Amino acid sequence: MADREAFYKKLKVQLEDTSSFPSKYLYKFIVPSDGNQVKEVEALFDKGGPVISTKKSRTGKYISVSVELTVSSAEEVISYYKKAEFIEGIISL
Repeated sequence: MADREAFYKKLKVQLEDTSSFPSKYLYKFIVPSDGNQVKEVEALFDKGGPVISTKKSRTGKYISVSVELTVSSAEEVISYYKKAEFIEGIISL
């Protein structure tokens, strides 16, 4: 868990150094195609008018989910990643 917190602290610094807020942010996730994970990802972003697109992998085992959303701070970016961690089988890119 300490590694995750260190990762998020570093990400916050990088976001603050390279972005001005509010700004659009593109989240990318990969989820298994055999469950409800796509719906779970969509539910995370139910506010703020996100643009969500999905694409199945060549083998059909996975689905990539891209979410473009206007965020107001680095903390908001990170808060969505932390919520996504609870989705089974999700990979954040």
